Formats: sequence, structure tokens, C-alpha cells
Amino acid sequence: MQTKTIFERLKKGEIISPTDKDAYKMREASFATKKLLIEMNNASDPAEIRNFLCQITDSEIDESVTVFTPLHINYGKHTKIGKNVFINFDCVFLDLGGITIEDNVLIAPKVSLLTEGHPTAIEDRHSLIPKPIHIKKNAWIGANATILQGVTIGENAIVASGSVVSKDVPDNTIVGGIPAKILKTI
Repeated sequence: MQTKTIFERLKKGEIISPTDKDAYKMREASFATKKLLIEMNNASDPAEIRNFLCQITDSEIDESVTVFTPLHINYGKHTKIGKNVFINFDCVFLDLGGITIEDNVLIAPKVSLLTEGHPTAIEDRHSLIPKPIHIKKNAWIGANATILQGVTIGENAIVASGSVVSKDVPDNTIVGGIPAKILKTI
């Protein structure tokens, strides 16, 4: 039987203990990503930025994607970005649990997509609990919104600025607040 890497285990949602024999690999990968991020975040040419993002995510980034740097990602290889996506300044993607951004998504400045959490029990608090975030087609995430682990943002949905989203957002709705609640159907 083939042993899964720590990154495959994270993507599958396995809780990773700080004493896991491969836990150090997460930090090593984050520092390797940081090297590329420094170059990407100092680039001004859109094609060059996309090229760095291709390296960071280990996937093709369509030329219709626009990223205003800086962008902060802790791993990158668990982030998938569709076509015609716009990511504004100063966003944070913690993607060990997996981030999927479908086509035509708008992400405003200072948005945080956080796929990682920790147990509440003090003795286990340094363990990592990964759960994916999925942002469906045509969604718009407002400035300074935070999307927490395990959340799906529905197709055509809008997340109001400053919201903290801890539960799935249905298609064609606007949510807002802390915690985010449905404000309107569109």
C-alpha cells in the first residue's frame, strides 16, 4: 500500500498533529512558496504575476485572471482558480485544506480564505484541521470578508464587506454580518 503524503492527507481532511512525523514538510513548503510570493508580489506585469501564480499553484492560470498584488498564500498547490477571476490587493489564502475558485469570481481587497482551523481542546490545539473552501461561479466576495474552513459560497452569491462566513451560502443570495446571515435573495 502506498503511503499518502502529508499534503494528500491534508487535502482529504485528515487532522494533522504537531507530532506527525511529516509536519515539518508543511513549513518547508510554506517557505518555498514564500520565496515565489516575494518575487510575484514585487512584479508589476500581469503576465509575470500569472506566471508566478502558475508556479505557486502548480496549475495553469488563464490569461483572463487578474491578480493585484500583494497576495499571501501559505502553500498554493491546493488552490485552483477558474477563468475571468479578479483578485484584488492584500488577500490571504490559507489553502492546505483546498481552495476552489470557479469562473467569473470577484474577490475584493483584504479577503481571507482560511481552510485551516484548530481543535478547541487545549491539549490538541496545535493540531491542524483542514476543510476545503469552494467559491462557485459569479460569486462576489466583498472587501475584508473572511471565509472560514469548510464553506461553499453559492453560484451568483454576494458576501458583504467585513462579513465572517462560517456556514455555506446558498446560490443567488446576499449574506452579511458576523456571523454572516442571509440578507436577501437575488
